[in-house]
Amino acid sequence: MDLIFFDLDGTLLNDASEISTFTKDTLNLLKDKNIAYTVATGRTMLSAQRIIDGHYFDLPQIYNNGVTVWDPKVQRLTFENLLSQSEITTIVDCALSQGIAPFVNAIDAPNKIEHHHYIFHAETRHEVERELIRKFFSQTDAKLLPLHALPSNSHVTNISMIGKADIISKMWQELNTHTNLIAYSGPALEGRGYRWMDVHHCLANKGSAVTNLKKQLGASNVICFGDGDNDLSMFALADESYAPENARDEVKQSASGVIGHNHKDGIAHFLRERFSL
Repeated sequence: MDLIFFDLDGTLLNDASEISTFTKDTLNLLKDKNIAYTVATGRTMLSAQRIIDGHYFDLPQIYNNGVTVWDPKVQRLTFENLLSQSEITTIVDCALSQGIAPFVNAIDAPNKIEHHHYIFHAETRHEVERELIRKFFSQTDAKLLPLHALPSNSHVTNISMIGKADIISKMWQELNTHTNLIAYSGPALEGRGYRWMDVHHCLANKGSAVTNLKKQLGASNVICFGDGDNDLSMFALADESYAPENARDEVKQSASGVIGHNHKDGIAHFLRERFSL
């Protein structure tokens, strides 16, 4: 059984952060041939689901770089490697000391089926942060609350932020010196002068979540697609791994092969040839 894992941003999605019509049609062809596929993304569950909704992603889905796994068939949510209170404090203090508003993503899950999403954040100081709230966070079902309202027993999956590139790069270096943390960063859609950053527990990675789903679904051949540092953990265990032309050099060097650009439906063209769709 082939099992395909798609990263989203810079990989399955085009530069408008959408699944193109050609890629959508390709996913339908995969579905018709009973070829299994799902997502493994750094995005939160709410952020990603509004993009993949209606595209037949019926298998368990990996979010927050492996912290959260959602099984749509049984409506069950599971967690691995949530951030501890001390780790949350370290990240928040680092952000506030640099004048950056941390966005703490948390899920209230009284049981495995019922759950509610929250984003706790400090007072925004920059327009790029306010734009993030207006354009993205406010468009989801997550409830936005002030940082001081964060309960001590929250299920915190990750902490994200956006800011001037030099400041975020400095914070990225600092946070990655902490043993229990891993920070990912990249250019922001808001322009070259800005970068985003996402911070998780160091044990949270796509690779471990992919391994668990491979066993759970009885897959014999795992095929992974990705473009960023957070995809390397699943590339390391995949039977086949492919990076789009726009991926970072390190990722392309770690892949089994390099395919077309994400904005030119690179994955879709590759899959049509690979599986004779």
